[in-house]
Amino acid sequence: MVMPAVNERTRATAPQEALWRRAVRLIEEAEEVWLVCHVLPDGDALGSMLAFGQALRSLGKRCGASFGDPFTVPYTLRFLPGQELLVEPGRVPKAPELMIAFDAASLDRLGSLAGTAERAAQLIVVDHHATYSGFGTVPLVDPSAAATAVLAEELIGRLGVPLTRDIALGLYAGLASDTGSFKYGSTTPEVHDLAGRLLAAGVRPDAVGRELWDRASFGYLRVLGGALDRARFEPDAVGGLGMVWTTISRADRAAEDVRFDQLEGVIDQLRRTDEAEVAVVCKETDDGRWYVSTRSKGRVDVGRACVELGGGGHRLAAAYTCDCAPTTAIERLRALLAARRDAK
Repeated sequence: MVMPAVNERTRATAPQEALWRRAVRLIEEAEEVWLVCHVLPDGDALGSMLAFGQALRSLGKRCGASFGDPFTVPYTLRFLPGQELLVEPGRVPKAPELMIAFDAASLDRLGSLAGTAERAAQLIVVDHHATYSGFGTVPLVDPSAAATAVLAEELIGRLGVPLTRDIALGLYAGLASDTGSFKYGSTTPEVHDLAGRLLAAGVRPDAVGRELWDRASFGYLRVLGGALDRARFEPDAVGGLGMVWTTISRADRAAEDVRFDQLEGVIDQLRRTDEAEVAVVCKETDDGRWYVSTRSKGRVDVGRACVELGGGGHRLAAAYTCDCAPTTAIERLRALLAARRDAK
């Protein structure tokens, strides 16, 4: 059966029109708005937040943007415009009148700014995770949206702000990031329609693609080589669908002067393994904890497993942080994935 074409804007907004109107009213009435996104921000989180901050500035609003410690813009996102809006988390008001959270499914994903968000008089949540926990006073949440950037663009449009090149650049970075450069299953005709509008506003996809995926230091290549050399393939894991995993320690990074945020692309190399349905990379953070990134090719819901382990994400891409050794983390994840194998 052929489904009728649905406009992305209509699809995103139809279920919750009253909430969209309330969000617009709150923003229009506010003199100052504070923006926040999840810790260790990716392209969707930071791109959506900075794009929206520039939209607010065009409306004459006082605004600031931040994210929880470590307060460092990821290496691959330094090209994004609007970074002059960023302030250290300690400078964010303790109880803002209006705050907007981007790309965070739960309060704890806001890290050191979770308490600040909880104390805000009004908290608008702009998110697309199926694991959204229900926090905030105005939830603009649509798990069927390909990226938080889709919802951010909707809100920008409802505020009457035209898409400038710089606003469109942040949104495009978010859209491209969460669709895997438009190769994931979340890429719909409506996603391409939105991408077309952003390109029409002046975004150069080749320039964005180079910044997000085609740049790396030689040190990173050496760290990647070590990670691939340590990779382990378990053909019997995940009910026989197979899992491949590896680790990257602080010492591995320090030896090549590679920052934690430069490791995002490692899992994309690991997930290419034909024999493995699930790929996992355990990365040691600067404070000695382990950040466990997971990817599925479609037959297993890694999001559920990561939620049970205290993290979050999507069905095919999720993560969690733990204090245990990476071998223990893999044991726990392996057990959950075996129990929750979800054939599609």
